[in-house]
Amino acid sequence: MSPLRVTQAKSIIDSQEKHRRTVRALGLKRIRDSRVHQDTPQIRGMLHKVRHLVTVEEVSEVSE
Repeated sequence: MSPLRVTQAKSIIDSQEKHRRTVRALGLKRIRDSRVHQDTPQIRGMLHKVRHLVTVEEVSEVSE
């Protein structure tokens, strides 16, 4: 499976506490902040939970 680039697209100010914690657990701190994660079922579940706050794209190589 290819890595996933996760980018925070919206603010977490009015979000539920669970969603805030999930976004922070993904390593995102502010809008337009990105992190690369391996495509695992655990990460996919976290992304599904906060799909309205983040954008996800597959990347062919890991480069920060």
